[in-house]
Amino acid sequence: MNITKVESEPKLIAFVSRIPASEVEQWILILNKLLPDSDVCLFDSLTQLQKQQCTLAVVANPDPEDLRQLPNLKWVHSTWAGVERMVAELMVAGSGVSFPIVRLVDPALAQTMEEAVLAWTLYLHRDMPTYRMQQANAQWVQLPYVASSDRTVAILGLGKLGALAARRLHVNGFRVLGWSRHKKTLESIQTFATEDGLKTVLSQSDIVINLLPLTHETRGLLNAERFGQCKRGVSIINFGRGATINEIDLITSLDAGLVSHAVLDVFEKEPLTVNHPYWAHEKITVLPHISAPTNISSASKIVANNIREYYKSGLIPEAVDCALGY
Repeated sequence: MNITKVESEPKLIAFVSRIPASEVEQWILILNKLLPDSDVCLFDSLTQLQKQQCTLAVVANPDPEDLRQLPNLKWVHSTWAGVERMVAELMVAGSGVSFPIVRLVDPALAQTMEEAVLAWTLYLHRDMPTYRMQQANAQWVQLPYVASSDRTVAILGLGKLGALAARRLHVNGFRVLGWSRHKKTLESIQTFATEDGLKTVLSQSDIVINLLPLTHETRGLLNAERFGQCKRGVSIINFGRGATINEIDLITSLDAGLVSHAVLDVFEKEPLTVNHPYWAHEKITVLPHISAPTNISSASKIVANNIREYYKSGLIPEAVDCALGY
């Protein structure tokens, strides 16, 4: 943690975002109630002098140009768990990252992700995509039942969200394999690392779930080569980052039967354009980034507590490693 003196700092906090106005209003209203000794203000309402006075900002998908207008920031608190886009945009804007970035760590978010992982694993496990297509063609065909214990599910990314999701699947009877950049140990779950470990996990799994952060190493990780290493007919769930999957390679692999179905909740560019080929592909389920939405009620309490502790002690919460992206 970083330590700085804050006794004489004005407690004016900028809220910088590109999220819907209705959500912004909720955030500002709740944060001001939770932080009565501070003044959380929408960036656009700040005067030039106030922008100079801001040493702290709460952000939700901020415009890097707005952050550049706050030259005295000591740190920023993101209301999102992922900050890769924010870091990348700051780099592209040429301003770099000159302040610590604290991401949201919310236990409620982990539970929501667990639910999503289980729900959409069951969707694939119980052949819902096939039944959906059968209904469209007025077909009455009962498919053979496969026990969850005979289904192997891979979790790529064993951070907090990945570890909890893996345990939830294990409790529900699935054989679970885990892979991460560095070797990790999880009770009752076989875990792997390294390139050879990834090949092993892909070759054995019926369903592969991506929860990896976006880094230089994971960008385009799931590509034609990887899909070729998978068990034929594998299903893919992407709840991590859209750019982890090579879009063209995924569609090619689906059309060739290497991949049977893909549930996609995150995309390199969001929202997905209306003419994107994913929409009309019968082997793709498109979700509008809803696997683990931020719960403003619980998240605002965590953000407010971190800010309160900072003003009390001068301790900046643990920041992300901008080189790694998490």
